[in-house]
Amino acid sequence: MFGSLTNFEGSLFDQFRQMEQQLDGLFGRGALLPGIRSVVRGTFPPINMGATPEKVDVYLYSPGMDVKDVDVSIQQNLLTIAGSRKTPEQENAKFYRRERFNGEFRRVITLPEDVDPERVEAKYVDGILHIALARREASKPKQIEIK
Repeated sequence: MFGSLTNFEGSLFDQFRQMEQQLDGLFGRGALLPGIRSVVRGTFPPINMGATPEKVDVYLYSPGMDVKDVDVSIQQNLLTIAGSRKTPEQENAKFYRRERFNGEFRRVITLPEDVDPERVEAKYVDGILHIALARREASKPKQIEIK
């Protein structure tokens, strides 16, 4: 009675896997997120962004990326990060699930108006690209002494 459920060749599990692939194709991979750390397709690399009165920090989580394959630019308060990531593959491997992004990417982030495009630093350490964007001096609050 339950023998057909445990036979993995042509089993009920194969049918569920095929249905999952069809739903991924229909709704776009990532429409039904499998876990809390998953991101919607097309949002590689994941980004954290924070600000202080002195600067804006952008962190891109991109392990396995070669910095030679990444271009960072600013134009009209838009920060653009574009590049590619290649992952090694085995030719004869049959994948049942692929969660690691492979290929070209492009992220565009709108920056606050007071970011100084002449004072930007970018560092890639341990799989994290950190971009620090200083704010213009004129836009920082100035304390006025009352006499």
